[in-house]
Amino acid sequence: MTITLVLLGIIMATVIGWLLRQTLNTEPWDALDPAENQPGRGVITAPPSKIGLMTFIAVVTSLFALFLSAYMMRMQLGDWRPLPEPDLLWLNTAVLVLASFAFQMTRRAVTRGQLQTVKTGLIAGGVCTALFLIGQLVAWQQLGATGYFITGNPANAFFYLLTALHGLHLLGGMWVWGRTTTRVLKGADVESVRLSVELCTVYWHYLLLVWIGLFGLLLST
Repeated sequence: MTITLVLLGIIMATVIGWLLRQTLNTEPWDALDPAENQPGRGVITAPPSKIGLMTFIAVVTSLFALFLSAYMMRMQLGDWRPLPEPDLLWLNTAVLVLASFAFQMTRRAVTRGQLQTVKTGLIAGGVCTALFLIGQLVAWQQLGATGYFITGNPANAFFYLLTALHGLHLLGGMWVWGRTTTRVLKGADVESVRLSVELCTVYWHYLLLVWIGLFGLLLST
């Protein structure tokens, strides 16, 4: 449990540190003159979409931290009955790792202008993510088949809630992935999708870290 909170704290600190580095490298009065807003002169120079993603990650991290705090407080009560985590979750975790690796490969290919590798990496990342989500649904079905329903016990409810919350955030990422992949398959040049690929990569790495934290917590409790 402590490890999970530490992991989420590290993620939050990384996001905040990144945002601060965009503004602490110049004098504050430079930011008052729009005409002087140049890289390294006291204003946030990153693209708005990147700043938006980092802000969103900070909010999501806070949300998960609140749910995990509620999880740990609730498990102290006497009616808490831990459920057996399906072995399939280990395979799902490996598939999500592969998805994150595919996006990292795509990110490198974008910087090198390797269009075919970008296409392959995007498709591989999307397929692995879809397999992870399908695997999570199958894990739910396995639990239901053995009598571990969402209403059966607080531990059951939290398991379904946390895994569903993580899955919904992945689905949101799949929407951005779908738009980016469609553009590439329609012939967009590598440079035009560079930012989208970078943002997808950061987001998938983040959700992988979150899942590892959640999975570790579920296994230990």
